[in-house]
Amino acid sequence: MTKESKKTQIIGWLASFMAIAMYVSYIDQIKLNLSGHKGSVILPIVTTINCLLWTLYALSKSKKDYPILVCNIPGVVLGILTAVTALM
Repeated sequence: MTKESKKTQIIGWLASFMAIAMYVSYIDQIKLNLSGHKGSVILPIVTTINCLLWTLYALSKSKKDYPILVCNIPGVVLGILTAVTALM
């Protein structure tokens, strides 16, 4: 693995970690939704669609793109949960 390739891989995994942290922040909104303080449903729906498309992209590549795959799966799950609890 070249030095540039290793650097790119490290940046990819750091970006993935930050994306997961962003999606985990939805847990607070889910708690608020469940306690009666409903949030908007638009952002979690758009997040879900975006993350689903990135997940499909990562899976469709001949060489799987694991940083993209790993960080977008929580976005799909938490996006759906946030949207559902906002509608309840």
